[in-house]
Amino acid sequence: MTNNLLYAAIAAFIIGLLMFAKSNKEREETGEWSNSLQWGYLLMMVGVFGVLSAFMSFTAVLLIFVLFTGVVWFIHKSRLKKQAGQARANHFFDYMSGFFPIILLVFVLRTFVAEPFQIPSSSMRPGLIVGDFILVNKFAYGIRTPIINNVLIPTGKVERGDVIVFNYPEDTKINYIKRVVGLPGDTVEYKDKVLTVNGVEEKDIPDGMYRYPEDQNPEIIREAQYYQSNLDNREFAVLKMEGYPSVDIGSLNFVQHRMEEEGIDSGLAENCRYAEDGSGFVCKVPEGSYFALGDNRDGSSDSRYWGFINDKLVVGKAFLIWMNFNDMSRIGQTIH
Repeated sequence: MTNNLLYAAIAAFIIGLLMFAKSNKEREETGEWSNSLQWGYLLMMVGVFGVLSAFMSFTAVLLIFVLFTGVVWFIHKSRLKKQAGQARANHFFDYMSGFFPIILLVFVLRTFVAEPFQIPSSSMRPGLIVGDFILVNKFAYGIRTPIINNVLIPTGKVERGDVIVFNYPEDTKINYIKRVVGLPGDTVEYKDKVLTVNGVEEKDIPDGMYRYPEDQNPEIIREAQYYQSNLDNREFAVLKMEGYPSVDIGSLNFVQHRMEEEGIDSGLAENCRYAEDGSGFVCKVPEGSYFALGDNRDGSSDSRYWGFINDKLVVGKAFLIWMNFNDMSRIGQTIH
């Protein structure tokens, strides 16, 4: 999928370059530039954005575009004051500077206010399903420095039970969504599918069965026990499947081996103890980190397997479903 997007971005740039080369570079009688020239610039911008996004975070690419178009905008305004005729005749400065306020607005909104995110898997069922488009509050846990993601202005703290979006520790270009069950200093235990935090059990009340299509093969229907849960006075629903262990030791070893080869420290080895039969584990959450699980407890890749979430990887707090094209009734639902 990533390669397809990269190829599409390269194609967009080449098409834009060809349109630019063949376009009329003089203003029309209406005072506007030709459509082919404008489309050429737009497609080249889209192409460059797409190529950079394949190797950098979306925020980093936006910042580059803000700085570039901002410099062009500043030069253009200066030229307008000194040599109005020449400045207006320069299609590059005229068109590129027009991008600046739009890109700046998108950057500010996405970096400091809210960011859209699409649910890619069933790991957070039953509350969140594949196809849900959600909004993430970017200032719930502090105004943060772009890219570095340090907290500049504290506005709140992560709490147990929060559903957060974060950069996946193994590949920070990928965003994950999970529920925080452990804060710095907490002792998290998950034994025989019973979650205990600092000696207090999560209250799980059975409430019937839940069925859903498998992500990779929708013809296969999964079945799980539905529970009404309460953790730290936060109410939400979780799923547990019969016949599944608390931890899949094979998956744990595979993920840990892969991360070791990549030189990534999950923190599990020094902070957790796992039962060899997969019946459970106990973890002490280190400072500056969080422990998170998927609500679909037996269908989630989470902190059990790839480790703790450093605070610098936190994107924000998920709070609203704003669209689901397959089920319009989900629009406007809050995330518990």
